[in-house]
Amino acid sequence: MTDRFEEAYEQYKRDSGQGSEYEQVEKELVQEQIVAVRKNEDGDLIAFQTNQNRELDYLQALEEIKQGKLANVDIIHKYGREIIRSEPDGIKENNLSNLPEF
Repeated sequence: MTDRFEEAYEQYKRDSGQGSEYEQVEKELVQEQIVAVRKNEDGDLIAFQTNQNRELDYLQALEEIKQGKLANVDIIHKYGREIIRSEPDGIKENNLSNLPEF
């Protein structure tokens, strides 16, 4: 029997879009992942390639992240604009700036 604290926490997860680990993995399998990037001469990220071999410019990628179509990336607000970044997970190898270039 679940108590009111467990019920409240389950409601919190449902409301925040968080589910079980299984639901998170299932969601990531449906979402595309960024596997390569393009940088300009200053080293700024300007385009992204997905595991479905699609190439997205920065504005397209922003929109798809907002729509929940791309996994393991976030949008932060810094310097007065929206910036795409990898979800912080402590693994340097999967940071956007460390992905291969296309």
